[in-house]
Amino acid sequence: MFAQFGYYICVPFAWLTRLFYSITGSYGIALILFTLVVKLVLLPFQLKSKKSMLRMNRMQGKIKDIQTRFANNKERQQQEMADLYAKEGINPMSGCLWSFIPFPILIALYYIIRVPMRYFMTLSNEVIEQIKTLAISLGYTAADGAQQAAYEQIYLTKFVHEHWDAFAGKFDGLVNLDYNFLGVDLATRPSELFSQFPHGGWAMFGLFLLPVIATALQFMMTFVSMKTNGSSGNMNGGSKVMMYTMPLMTLWMGFILPGALSIYWAANAGFSVLQEIFLNKHFNKILDREETDKEREKREKRIAKYEKQKAMMAEYNNANTAKKKPQPQPKKQNNGEKRASTNENGRVGQRPYARGRAYSEDHYND
Repeated sequence: MFAQFGYYICVPFAWLTRLFYSITGSYGIALILFTLVVKLVLLPFQLKSKKSMLRMNRMQGKIKDIQTRFANNKERQQQEMADLYAKEGINPMSGCLWSFIPFPILIALYYIIRVPMRYFMTLSNEVIEQIKTLAISLGYTAADGAQQAAYEQIYLTKFVHEHWDAFAGKFDGLVNLDYNFLGVDLATRPSELFSQFPHGGWAMFGLFLLPVIATALQFMMTFVSMKTNGSSGNMNGGSKVMMYTMPLMTLWMGFILPGALSIYWAANAGFSVLQEIFLNKHFNKILDREETDKEREKREKRIAKYEKQKAMMAEYNNANTAKKKPQPQPKKQNNGEKRASTNENGRVGQRPYARGRAYSEDHYND
């Protein structure tokens, strides 16, 4: 059941690879074009994830502030973080899914390369046995051992290519598949040629060079991705381990698996570097513009709030002024008489208003 399910997964990838091979006649170029098309198909789904990652990186200051303020309250910290993500429209898990997509593609491509007659040419097992029987009659030696048997269809495909005249037109769907690319056999595993070092020539050194190129581009892709996402300056231990582990795994697998996979790794890493640079430049402009619009919107809201408060204060002052009563004005004397002022009668001895009831004119007389 799982084998049948895996077969149907490989069918579209095999069809695409076979299409490019029929157009170019080069297995290496077909793999590069296959990688490019896969990247372009997945690009629309990765755009939102990339923008979300860049926006999340710009929020590191707010995230650290929440972590500092609620360091002793993990539940409140998680709630504040969730509220921040919801407010900014960010899904922190959006980039995780797309990071796993290359693995099933890699596995499917591995089977297309390792079992070319079944997956690349989509031949049935009965037809493959008939081809094998004819090849044995022509001098082909069946693979011996479990490891050799795992790559037997590659050896059989090479034999068919070398004796194509004996197979041409006898089996529907059989392809004259040439694994040679720039003088390197892409169906060969570099580990098989260690015994030829250092006299193996370009066929050996070129095959050794493929995993090295793929590893270098993988390391560059990881570095550029971390740099564009703003995490190169504050990488933790896990990030540093990931930065070096993935390229080293590519190097190791590149030597124990057919060279065609190194072509895929190198092409995928190279296209990913260009994609990271382009998307980073594109989305940074968009985010800068969005932040400018947000700041302008906030400024306009502040101005509107100030004008509203100013109008409310003016209305309040006008209402208080209307409630105040006018102050009474002093009456004016219209008879033309002047108020009496101090004259000679008000001086000492002439102050009748100060004499009182006990005044006696004879008080001081003898």
